[in-house]
Amino acid sequence: MAHPSMLRKLVARYEELAAHGAESVDPKIVRQREDTAYTLCVSTGTRDIRDALRVARHAIAAAGEPAAVAAASASA
Repeated sequence: MAHPSMLRKLVARYEELAAHGAESVDPKIVRQREDTAYTLCVSTGTRDIRDALRVARHAIAAAGEPAAVAAASASA
């Protein structure tokens, strides 16, 4: 399992990319969203992004990490 601060950044990045909508036609955004979803799944030992987000949020909360991170920090 990845460190909670890394999970927090990945969740924030995924949410930022998902805000563009599931039907985004920009291939760059689609690819980045898919890559981030894959990384979240691998980092949490899951196979589905919904499960990955649930597990990541639980790990973040259990570690006492802040729930949100600034978008600028998420892409670092």
